[in-house]
Amino acid sequence: MADSNGGVIGVDNPPTEQAAVVTTFNSSGTLTTAPYTTTLQYVVVAGGGGGGGQMGGGGGAGGYRSSVPGEASGGGASAEPTTPVSGGSPYPITVGGAGAASPETGGGSGTTSLLPGGAGSASTLGTPSPISTVGGGAGLVQTVSAPVAIGGSGGGNGRFGSSGGAGTSNQGFAGGANNPDDNTASGGGGAAAAGSAPPGTGVSGAGGAGVASSITGSPVTRAGGGGGGGRRDGTQQIVTMGAGGAGGGGHGGVWPTTPGSLGLPAPVARSTEATANTGGGGGGGAANPTTAPGRAGGSGVVIVKEPEGPFKCSGVWDMNALYDNVKAGTWTT
Repeated sequence: MADSNGGVIGVDNPPTEQAAVVTTFNSSGTLTTAPYTTTLQYVVVAGGGGGGGQMGGGGGAGGYRSSVPGEASGGGASAEPTTPVSGGSPYPITVGGAGAASPETGGGSGTTSLLPGGAGSASTLGTPSPISTVGGGAGLVQTVSAPVAIGGSGGGNGRFGSSGGAGTSNQGFAGGANNPDDNTASGGGGAAAAGSAPPGTGVSGAGGAGVASSITGSPVTRAGGGGGGGRRDGTQQIVTMGAGGAGGGGHGGVWPTTPGSLGLPAPVARSTEATANTGGGGGGGAANPTTAPGRAGGSGVVIVKEPEGPFKCSGVWDMNALYDNVKAGTWTT
């Protein structure tokens, strides 16, 4: 045995190597680990918040956590430690749902209900020490207080608002504050940057950027905040919608959305939803939420990588084990 085994004492068994396995969950399910897996790398993103209604703030991105070496978690944090698991074992996965769009209540400026978007829901990797992320905060409107917008990343404020919702530590950033401009709103926070306040008269704030990860092989950015909405009127001839943050954030809307309304040309675009399974925040609504409402956030995602396993040579003993067994009289040849 020893001669054919290169001088190592033990049973002759061929070595076994476990290849790396990457599994993406776009909906809830169960992860069953490979036989030799002892640790997991992960990216866990919660559902993003929906954009606020009439001239509403962008939705906040879902909370973002990562343990991929050399990459970042949300909120400016470094990658977390990998999480220990057992091989050949089942672990539950929960993928957070998107925050709802602000209801389309119809009517012109000043005649609609001012309704925020809905908050996103949590995602969880159910390992022995569960890895959970907080759903994105709702995009706000002028009559709603900031606590509604607190989330993984915070929702942006609507026109006349003061501050956006706070993000969760090590998961995301705050939504943008607003200025007392009658026509603009702020962007929702992203995993890598805060939402922007309106940078000037007639320009709504952009959503904060998300975080890029190469856990699946190619870099993909997720968890961008939604852009703020706005309007155009006869005294202020242009309002530029807030752009969605890189990583699936939706764009804010501008009203009117058809040529000739109020004698003004059409704006650039309507509000847009966040991209599914990115945890992005939805775009904020325009002055007329029937034609350009606050939009839904993006659903979350859980991605797990089981790293390439070590060589397994069952039946091989080291010399210390051999000595201990011989001394104890338990070694057999």
